[in-house]
Amino acid sequence: MKIDKYSIEGAVVGSVELSDSVFGSEINDILIYELVKSANANLHQGTHKTKERAEVRGGGVKPWRQKGTGRARHGSIRSPIWKGGGTIFGPRPRTYRIDLPRSIKQSAYRSLFSLKAKQGTIKVVEDFTVSGKTREIAKIGRALSVSCGLIISGSDDFSLRRSIRNIPGLVYNNVNRISGRDVFYSKNLIITESALTLLNERYSEVGR
Repeated sequence: MKIDKYSIEGAVVGSVELSDSVFGSEINDILIYELVKSANANLHQGTHKTKERAEVRGGGVKPWRQKGTGRARHGSIRSPIWKGGGTIFGPRPRTYRIDLPRSIKQSAYRSLFSLKAKQGTIKVVEDFTVSGKTREIAKIGRALSVSCGLIISGSDDFSLRRSIRNIPGLVYNNVNRISGRDVFYSKNLIITESALTLLNERYSEVGR
């Protein structure tokens, strides 16, 4: 599959080949769902915590004697049925992490990239560098007619990441750390030429 290659000025300067095994494979909705679900779960910190009756301060003495008062018997004012008492079955710190098998993850990414290719939302741009200024990446976005999307570079580029972070509609990934969540929710994918080469190699079924 061939698509146009753009310059940072928005002009078509050639064409590039999208691997059919990566961008033209069968779309499996279930795998895409599992990939996005795992990405969302891995963002969950799981630091929530409530105090049970043994952890609530106070309540060390019986509020009143067992018999003869006409009131119900109680052993502690920190019982869960009292105001200010402990919580029953409250949330405890835990991990929500979901680790998918590598083969499943590879197939899910192929389905996801194929979905974006089918929707026609992928734009390949020649490799470029920026100095870290927001206006530089904003100018490139206007030239490519993209105000909301994901930019994938071939390597971790701090200057590019810095220039994108102040633009609400744009997200940055490098090819070594791609988030299925970012790919799925992005309206457009801007992939640099070097990143495309690595994607074709890394997610190709032949090179598994």
